[in-house]
Formats: sequence, C-alpha cells, structure tokens
Amino acid sequence: MPAPAQSPPAQSPPVALPLATVQTEPLLVSADLRDGIDLSGDWHYSIDPYRSGIAGFHGEAPDRGQQRYLDIDVRQAMAADNRTLYEFDMAHSPVARLPGAWLAATPELRHYQGLVWYQRTFTAPADRKGRVFLRFGAANYATVVYLNGQPLGRHEGGFTPFAFEATRLLRDGENQITIGVDSAATPTTVPPPVTDWENYGGVTREIRLVQTPATYVDTAWVRLTRDGKLAVDAHLDGPAAANAPVRLTIADLKLDLAGKTDAAGNWRATMAAPRALVRWSPEQPKLYDVTLSSGEDRWRDRIGFRTVERRGADILLNGKPVFLRGISMHEEEIGANPARIITPANARALLGEIKEGLHGNYVRLSHYPHSEVMTRAADELGLLVWSEVPVYWMVAWGNTQTLATARNMLAENILRDRNRASIAIWSVANETPVSDARNAFLRQLIADVRALDDTRLVSAALLVERDRAAKVPTMAMADPLAADLDVLAINTYNGWYTGDRLADLPGSVWQIPDDKPLIFSEFGADAKAGFHSPEKMQKFSEEFQAEFYRKTLEMADRVPTLRGMSPWILKDFRSPRRQNPDFQIGWNRKGLISETGERKQAFAVLADYYARKAAVAGR
Repeated sequence: MPAPAQSPPAQSPPVALPLATVQTEPLLVSADLRDGIDLSGDWHYSIDPYRSGIAGFHGEAPDRGQQRYLDIDVRQAMAADNRTLYEFDMAHSPVARLPGAWLAATPELRHYQGLVWYQRTFTAPADRKGRVFLRFGAANYATVVYLNGQPLGRHEGGFTPFAFEATRLLRDGENQITIGVDSAATPTTVPPPVTDWENYGGVTREIRLVQTPATYVDTAWVRLTRDGKLAVDAHLDGPAAANAPVRLTIADLKLDLAGKTDAAGNWRATMAAPRALVRWSPEQPKLYDVTLSSGEDRWRDRIGFRTVERRGADILLNGKPVFLRGISMHEEEIGANPARIITPANARALLGEIKEGLHGNYVRLSHYPHSEVMTRAADELGLLVWSEVPVYWMVAWGNTQTLATARNMLAENILRDRNRASIAIWSVANETPVSDARNAFLRQLIADVRALDDTRLVSAALLVERDRAAKVPTMAMADPLAADLDVLAINTYNGWYTGDRLADLPGSVWQIPDDKPLIFSEFGADAKAGFHSPEKMQKFSEEFQAEFYRKTLEMADRVPTLRGMSPWILKDFRSPRRQNPDFQIGWNRKGLISETGERKQAFAVLADYYARKAAVAGR
C-alpha cells in the first residue's frame, strides 16, 4: 500500500558492518523439532507504561533494581513489615495465555503499546545433562528475559527466533522466568512506528526449554545447489566441536555421508544427488527425514530438495519456467479477535484457501518473517514462498544501528528457514522511497542475502513513477535498486488509490526492463463482506472489488515479462490507521475473505483466473 505522502529527511548512507558482526548465536536451527519443555500456557502479566522495570524506580541499575520487585513474594514481604510497599505483585497479577498477543487478553489492552511483564514458574527436568536453552519463536518487539531473578539476555526484533543459554542459572526443582516485552516502535526501529498493520505486542510464538548435549549441532543447511549437487553446511557448538566426526543420513535415499569438522566446528561437503531423489514442487511436495549426528547429538529436519533460479525473464523451478499464482497474507489467524496465534491448524486453514481454494502455488508472507509453523506448512502443502523483513516505508536509512538491526533480522530469518524448500524469494524491503541512503542500506541487505544463501532469488516490493500527462495509465520502473535484484516486484493500485476508471486498466502501459521477471507483488481494492452496490459499483462493495480484479487481471495478461502475482490480500486484517466508520473500523478490507473467513465475490474471480493459468501450464 502507498507510503505516507511525505519526503524523507536528507540522510547520509550508513556505515556498513561486516557480515561476521551480525549477532545471531546461538541459532538452534530446527529447534522446534528438538525435545524440550513447552512453556505455553498461563502466565501472570502486568503492564508497565513508564518502563519502571527497565529503568529502575530511582535510577538503580535495572538488573539489580526493579527486577527484585518483580521476583520476590510481595505479599509475604508486606505482611512482615508494614512499612514495605511494592508496586508490582506478579504472583497475584492477572493471567494470560502464551503464546498470543496481549491485545486479545482483555479489552483494556486492545490498544496498549509499551512494556508488559510476564512471569511463571516451571519445574526443570530432574535428569537433565549437557546444556539447556530458553528459545523463543518470536516476541514483539524488544525483549528482556530473567531466570530466577538474574538477567539471561535481550533481543530486538518482533518476528525472528532467539535463544539464551540457561544452563548456569537453572535450578533443580522450581524455577521462575520473567519476561519483559516492549512493543513500542520508534523512528529507528524496524519497522518504524507508522505501518498499515496491527502491532501485536507480546510473546506471539512458542517458548520452549530445549536440552542439548554439551556439544551440539547449532545449525545445519542441507540443500540442492543450482548445479544439482547435494550440499551440506553444519556448525557444531561446544567443547568438542573441533575436528569432530559428523554423519549426514537420509534413510529414504539410502544416503550416509561421513565427515569431520574443522578447527572452528564447521563441516561442508557436496556430493552427487542420489538418482532416487524426487524433487520438491507444488505438484509433488516431497519431504525427506534428514539427520545429522555428531557425538551424543542428533539433529533432524524434514527437507525438500529443488532448485530455483532466474534465466532472462523467467523464474525456473527445477529447471522449468513457473508462473507464481499467489496472494499476499499477514500473520493473523481467521477469527473476529485474532491474537497472532499460528498453530498448525491455523496455518493450514489460511494456506489451504490459497492452495485449494484459489488454485495457487505461491504465497507472499508479508511484511515480516512469519512463524516457522507457517513455512513448514507451506513445505508440506506445496506453496512457494516470498519471505520478507519489515524494512517498510520510511525507516531511518542513515542510522547505523537501524541498519544493524535490519541485518540481524534478515540473518535470523534466512538462517532459520534456509532448509525450507518452499522459500523461493528473499525480499529486503517494501515500498521504500528512493534516496542515496536508502539505496546503500538496501544494497547492504542484498549483499547479505547473497552471502548467506546463494540458492534463492532476491527481490523487494518497489514503487513506480506514473506519467500524469499520459491519456492512459502509464508507469515506469525508475528505481535504481532494480539493477541489484533478481526479480522485479511492483505494488500497483491503479483504479483504487488513483482516479483511473476500471475500464481503462487493461490498456495500462508498463515501461519496465525486459530482461528480468516481474511480479505484481500487490494490487487490490477494499470490499466489506456483505456490502453490495451492483448498480453504482460503489467503492467498498463486493461488486467493485470483483470488477477491479477482472480489469487488473486483463492488464496483467498484457505484460510480457510478468511471471507471478500476489494480490493484496488473502484475508481482511487489523489496521488501526483504517478508521472509516462504515466500512473499516480498524480493519483493512482488501481481503478476498473476511476476517471470519467469508469469501467475497473477487475470490471466485481470482480462483477462476488461476485455474485457467494452471490448466495452460499443465501444472
């Protein structure tokens, strides 16, 4: 959607950081498949609007100041000494279920943005040995974690996993964990304060206590290279990581490959792909059980093998051209009061609407990394994925720390999901206004993608320049970033945010490079489910939205380099900036289904179009 109409301040390009400085360890890649203790469930919570628990009441160091107020038995202390006063009493505070954003916990928190504390106790496993990590799927946005009153770690970023080692602080028997999550965005955060989606504050993905041996497989990446070889990169962490024997096994392929790590605990190997290997595709989403063993550790994942590349204006999947029949979606479950809780069932309900309902083979996961539950479901169902970081609209391009934060998010996203066959495109930004500082910022991210993953394509959703004097809608690709990308992507809303007549859309002129594939990464029009205006074709009616799709799809058929599309959007989603009292009331209504799953007329228009596309392609 169009960014706010304002010009960014003049900024200097930030000073780039070398890739090695990105803080991503411990990675615990595929930790969701490791044994552990699920800490989902009831947690006590308390708001902290003045951030007293971070700053301390009287300026004392936060790790030794306010934290003790959060951890002690307040009622017992007050009963023992009536001169004692504590503002927090976590043990008797209200209860919310995690994971889940706090806006759905109680009506009073619907629009709260700031710091919230969560606390609970749990029993450590009595037979534990080796190492123990506390791993978060995601918490939005800035997180601080204490274990038994001692600081465990901090993390910035609302959509990527992070883990802290808890081995030293974990006690036998009962343990107390306290989490502070601050949802407030600032001009230097990623994303910035103004977006067009709901800022779901809280712990929104799974929290687990994960056990490993003293030396364990921290990351492994098993894939097909673009020349069709099977390759593995792995890293061991621990005292016995150097020169350690390792073994890669794929039982269904009768593959058993042995090797040894180097002095830094790394192992890299390539081999000819087994002849029996079935390549993953949307038509046949074959996954293999893969294990990597070293010492006492056994790392595992379910991985599909395929190749993705660009040749001229074509996107090739397993060496054959593919047209991406997709749609965009936010990480928001179907329902009247979503809390960004993505279970396997919720993921399948959303992606099933794309795969089965729309005859799609592709989804754009906007505008941030979605849950690994979602990307695993895409693997299983057979949907190609565009995965994006929230470098959105007008971030602080000249701020070095903002760049470091964005790079860290990108690295955490890629390192988490490199084993997902479904992911075909890494996107570094959405609708960002052109400037020298912005160009330098995004080129650094593009370079990071290529350094971390040379098997996928790189893109960004770009804006175009419109010729206001032309008699028909005429758009030109003038963004200098286009030269740095594998796939060009354009968000277009002609006929919705412009005064164009719908009848004029098919005749639109697109002046774009002819040597790269183009994706219409967004197009759409709002419609409130159940609102009809067949005679007047009023905006926000289902009829207007359906006709918008018909005419935009006619336009798409006349763009020779178009190789895919992800209209905006699968489902109506919460957006506080959308406050039209008749049609929106806090919801962006561009979904093809309502927030409760009711299909609008345009759903059938796109489904019919994709069915015809699939029939012509024979897939």
